[in-house]
Amino acid sequence: MRPFQLTRTLPEDATGAALRADVLHGLTRTPKSLPPKWFYDARGSELFEEITRLPDYYPTRAEREILARRAVEIAGATGARTLVELGSGSSEKTRLLLDALPEPLTYVPVDVSESALGGAARALLAERPGLSVHALIADFTQVLELPEAPGPRLVAFLGGTIGNLLPAQRAAFLASVRKLTAPGDSLLIGTDLVKEESVLVRAYDDATGVTAAFNKNVLSVIDRELGADFDPDDFDHVALWNRREEWIEMRLRARREVTVKIPELDLAVSFAAGEELRTEVSAKFREEGVRAELTAAGFVPSHWWTDDAGRFALSLATAG
Repeated sequence: MRPFQLTRTLPEDATGAALRADVLHGLTRTPKSLPPKWFYDARGSELFEEITRLPDYYPTRAEREILARRAVEIAGATGARTLVELGSGSSEKTRLLLDALPEPLTYVPVDVSESALGGAARALLAERPGLSVHALIADFTQVLELPEAPGPRLVAFLGGTIGNLLPAQRAAFLASVRKLTAPGDSLLIGTDLVKEESVLVRAYDDATGVTAAFNKNVLSVIDRELGADFDPDDFDHVALWNRREEWIEMRLRARREVTVKIPELDLAVSFAAGEELRTEVSAKFREEGVRAELTAAGFVPSHWWTDDAGRFALSLATAG
């Protein structure tokens, strides 16, 4: 196998088509909503990196703490010869797993961004001569077909990203991952845990305004890509805890009555003063709920690890 291969499973125009579809659907429904994946253009990714360094934003540090402590145990429990990472991005935290897994090792990062995949692969290969990388330009929420690679495989879905999926979406996603795995393969997922409301809200509404800028960046993406005339100053960032659903919601609240034109969609969208656009759901979990969802999807939960403060968890399950 060549040290680096790149396979595109998405058409060249897939990102633009998906954005147009999501904006058309999300801004013409009641209540209005957009999926959080559109935060992450180059500027949005920079802002998110800033967020991860904020004192009140604990998930990234907490997950890294668990990985640093448990990576060798994860490697031993899975015996993985291939690591598949869904939504790999910069593959930064993945290095802790790669360091623990024995070489020769195959790494299959899956992401919609070709530039992120290429950049991460070059850096990893320079550091690890025993590593082979077969990157997939793909949307992990769609049906995937993984490349041939040695087993057993460990599929990793880190960062608490699973919390951005609504319950029915999570069930469908986990079922699709189960179809990708064979007996002996494993799934490692990161989940943020239910905790005090004040802690959660501070993590998504920092006093310095970085999260507000990150939230409003989705409007700039729509302006740039679809020719819209959103003015981010017309909206306030809102983060609230939904106790019944046990998730954080990020919203943009219109400061005044405003109509936005989106020429690429031949669409005009009106907002009443105070009307909110939901841009993210970030579910928080309990151990029993995670185990139940994994079991329902056909996995057998085997390990549950948290950071010292009990804020975040990594769950390991095997394909049943």
